[in-house]
Amino acid sequence: MPETSEASTIGRQIMELEAQAIHAGAERLGDEFNQAVEIILRTAGKVVIIGIGKSGQIGQKIAATFRSTGTPAVFLHAAEAVHGDLGLFASGDPVLAISKSGATEEILRLEQAIKKTGSPIIGILGNRNSPMASWVDVVLDASVEKEADPLGVAPTSSAILALSIGDALAGALVKARGFTRNDFLSLHPSGQLGKALNLNVESVLHHPDQVAIVGPDATVKSVLFAMTRKPLGAACVVDLNGCLLGIFTDGDLRRGLEADENLLTHEVGECMTANPVCAAPTMDLQTAAELMEARSSQISVLPVVEPSDRKLLGLIRLHDIYQPSVS
Repeated sequence: MPETSEASTIGRQIMELEAQAIHAGAERLGDEFNQAVEIILRTAGKVVIIGIGKSGQIGQKIAATFRSTGTPAVFLHAAEAVHGDLGLFASGDPVLAISKSGATEEILRLEQAIKKTGSPIIGILGNRNSPMASWVDVVLDASVEKEADPLGVAPTSSAILALSIGDALAGALVKARGFTRNDFLSLHPSGQLGKALNLNVESVLHHPDQVAIVGPDATVKSVLFAMTRKPLGAACVVDLNGCLLGIFTDGDLRRGLEADENLLTHEVGECMTANPVCAAPTMDLQTAAELMEARSSQISVLPVVEPSDRKLLGLIRLHDIYQPSVS
């Protein structure tokens, strides 16, 4: 049995090979990709995505992404299609057929049936010289040099490239349709994503009476007591008008004590983070989470201020964004 210490090395190699496959596939996108987007745009119907096996599972994900970004789409299992499910076609519905080999028997059987509907056919194919490539209208090249798994046979690089091409189509369609963030919101009213996009900071913030608020001349020791009474992970430092000057966090306290054993006697204005990153009350929770997480050193709290004068309105924690009970 291989040493488990090799696992991360193998995992890294697999991910790098998959990334290389996506990069190579991106380099090949051109006129045929443009044609595929135009085919989907010029129909008022839905996209019918066909596949089987791993390609079918990728197809289901692409269909879900299309639907959530404004392009009606359904997944059709190639084996079920010939047992009555062809009835879901409306005349002219474009087809997106996915196959690594381009010789998938269950899909090849559907050629004439699909063509009778008048549907244009786009193929995401791993073999440009395959039987399917000869009868689809547009071929999107999903060929890979090798699969990424150690055996070189499991659909890894090929599956992730097919998925990436599907995502690329969805993104291009978003842009072409002028699909907006508000349109996306209307399709995601529930769940964590729905909450993060539909709610704003004001709906979950901790108001000033719940926050440790101190002046810049307060000692760190007194600030520590205030943070203990109101344990949100930080104290907000304000001027006489209640406008934010800085923030002092649990992390600042730990790091400060490590550097200076006399920290507790210092004024907090000397060791706070001045002019910290802040949130506005109207900011949506998704954007607030990105402010905290999309940075080299993540933070877990954000002061909430009036944009005009930085008057402190409260504090929001990352926990408040992800807490399931908030609605």
